[in-house]
Amino acid sequence: MECPSITAWRVARHRARHQLLEKGAVFADPLAVLISGGDSAQPGMEEDAPGEKNFRLFMAIRSRIAEDRLAAAVRRGVPQAVVLGAGLDTLGLRSPHGKDGLVVFEVDRPAMQDWKRGHIARLGIAAPDTLTFVPADFERDDLVDCLVHAGFDPDRPAFFSWLGVVPYLGRDSIEKILRFVATIPDAEIVFDYGEPVENYDGDRRKLMEERAHFVSSVGEPWLSRFIPADMHDILRKAGFNHVTDYDRAGISAYFGWPVRQSMSGAGPHVIDAYMDGYEMQILFCCV
Repeated sequence: MECPSITAWRVARHRARHQLLEKGAVFADPLAVLISGGDSAQPGMEEDAPGEKNFRLFMAIRSRIAEDRLAAAVRRGVPQAVVLGAGLDTLGLRSPHGKDGLVVFEVDRPAMQDWKRGHIARLGIAAPDTLTFVPADFERDDLVDCLVHAGFDPDRPAFFSWLGVVPYLGRDSIEKILRFVATIPDAEIVFDYGEPVENYDGDRRKLMEERAHFVSSVGEPWLSRFIPADMHDILRKAGFNHVTDYDRAGISAYFGWPVRQSMSGAGPHVIDAYMDGYEMQILFCCV
């Protein structure tokens, strides 16, 4: 049976190819190749198209930042992690912080979760006791009720990973989820977002237009893209007062890569947001 989300499967293939082609240099995932079917490095695949290497690396980059921040959260005693729109993400299956008592709640549409559970069973991957699957449709279901019913404790600190999902949701759903996360004590969330396609220039705009056409053609169109100031305003209104926004140059700085002038202009963003006792602070990370 085919994966019910073509974009989720494509992301999994990118993560697997990163392990094979870049040896997991940015983000090491020991289950990525297995869960993608093991054939992700075959020549002639669609990921070899122009611009796909950068897209593949961004998949690894956002996962690395999220799991770096998760590790820091675990060190300060956060006992719960929620992977929103998990797709074929392997965090809960790998359970890297299980020995520290971290429990993981993996949220996705019922059809996707049913398929994934069957898929990992066919591959011989056993879900650890620290992982709970939570079926929920972000546009229709009450996320709070779904999580609490599955055993999530809204009165305890939690870390949220929300990768590759925001573009596919309506603005109302995005704002509702962020408001919920902001109610959790010592909550932190890492997610990514994209700028409007018209903000891109030249070849990058052409690539974005092609990707927009592709996701629309497979029935998973982009619904929400944001200029940074707009996203920062949404986060402020939701209740977050500490936000780091990693743009293309900021991502390079995070990893110690050269920061070039050509990195200005529109691009993908990774957000790390949480609440603390200080007044609103937006760090637009670009140096």
